Amino acid sequence: MFILGLLLIAGGALLVVAAVFTAEITASGQLEVLGTEVGALTLFLLGVGAGVAVLWGLGISKFGAKRSLAKRREAKKIDELSEKLDHAEAERRRDIDENDPDRRPY
Repeated sequence: MFILGLLLIAGGALLVVAAVFTAEITASGQLEVLGTEVGALTLFLLGVGAGVAVLWGLGISKFGAKRSLAKRREAKKIDELSEKLDHAEAERRRDIDENDPDRRPY
């Protein structure tokens, strides 16, 4: 999720930068962006699309980062609980072996 958000941010930013640095007015009075003649409405929609992509990318990145952090915390907690369980089970086995002299280790 986080990578998808970063790709959307990069795509929107690239579109804005490309439009700013490659926009030219042709001899016929049309606007040319990235070698393609576009009208005012098309240029507006490109800008809106770029803005939406950046904002959507930020939202997805934030969600992905929160989710990843939660997973790491949960995995850490599970590891700690597993270590405690292993330690308790080892203690229990040691107590059984110490209290039962007839019991032989395998």
